[in-house]
Amino acid sequence: MSEPEKLIPKHGGYRKLKSFQVAQLAYDVTVRFCDRYISSRSRTHDQMVQAARSGVQNIAEGSQASGTSKKTELKLTNVARASLEELRLDYEDYLRQRRLAQWPREDVRREELIAARPATADDVAAWAKAVHGEPGGRSGRSGPSGLGKAGPKSIESTKSTVSTFPEIVANGALALLAVACALLDRQIAALEKNFVEEGGFTERLYRVRSARRNTRP
Repeated sequence: MSEPEKLIPKHGGYRKLKSFQVAQLAYDVTVRFCDRYISSRSRTHDQMVQAARSGVQNIAEGSQASGTSKKTELKLTNVARASLEELRLDYEDYLRQRRLAQWPREDVRREELIAARPATADDVAAWAKAVHGEPGGRSGRSGPSGLGKAGPKSIESTKSTVSTFPEIVANGALALLAVACALLDRQIAALEKNFVEEGGFTERLYRVRSARRNTRP
């Protein structure tokens, strides 16, 4: 026998969402990037940090609100997606305005970062050092981040030019944001489907009350 539907279902498990985890990593990377490469007196510094923070906070707030309002969850998840898109444009602007290369999606260096599944900003920093060719990087042994020797294709991809750290980190952040945005797109689509098929709190309240009336002796 199936359990009766609960008026307020389990909710708030945002820390387990992959979208939240990647967005939070992008936030940590952005704070370091802005503190290092953008003047604290620049509005861009604050805007980028706030956009990154907004992405994380709205995923969390939407998840927490989902118990009583699927509409609010959907709205806030969309806000998170929009904030990360704003941040992505800021990184692209940074590269373009400084005549730094924006790597294509298929660039092997981006692929290596995503495949390494970094969990912390330190992992991303280790990847950046490896790409830059510092000791302990591509030619060194694997470190705690799981980044080890690169194959011939990886070495060839960075032979022609030596990338600067701002270029590397900005492109790394763009790779993380691409993953976070793709995850949020799928999450939003699932939320929309669920909302259309099952409704929100009002519909659930009606179902629960009806079910209880029908079980009374």
